Amino acid sequence: MKKDRPKYKQIIDAAVIVIAENGYHQAQVSKIAKQAGVADGTIYLYFKNKEDILISMFQDKLGSFISSIEEEMERVSSATEKMLVLVRKHFEILSEDKHLAIVTQLELRQSNKEIRYKINDVLKGYLKLVDSILVTGIEQGEFQDKLDVRLARHMVFGTLDEIVTTWVMNEQKYDLNKQAEPVHHLIIKGLGA
Repeated sequence: MKKDRPKYKQIIDAAVIVIAENGYHQAQVSKIAKQAGVADGTIYLYFKNKEDILISMFQDKLGSFISSIEEEMERVSSATEKMLVLVRKHFEILSEDKHLAIVTQLELRQSNKEIRYKINDVLKGYLKLVDSILVTGIEQGEFQDKLDVRLARHMVFGTLDEIVTTWVMNEQKYDLNKQAEPVHHLIIKGLGA
């Protein structure tokens, strides 16, 4: 499978850097190839076009993102603790990869409608993870029993998303990870029983 090959990951990682530094519309396949250290034609062995690179990049990175959060969530039992893991990991992963933060917070939103639709499809895995925490919290009596899961999911995701976007827009001048505890506190207070 192409995704298992080392050059696939090289190209994905290079695309994150090139798109973050140049913007999606200015990120030429040739720039991505140069950053990855491969010939232009090699890109097309793995991807159909630049849109395919962007969507594949998001699938790859979000898949790793979700796996990392799930792995750490297995170590805790309460929904409150799981939510803290989600908030911490969300901020930690994006603060460790500033190029990825720029791409996810700014560049993905400037893509065309078709790309945004495909990206939203990929995002469903993350949103299901949020839903599972919310349902666990309701079942365990940690969160309001009549909590609207869909609305709460939007609140949680919207909060995390906006905190990271503000951090990116402020040129990452402060420690994003220090926001995790106060953000978690506000979320839990809003969801609480």
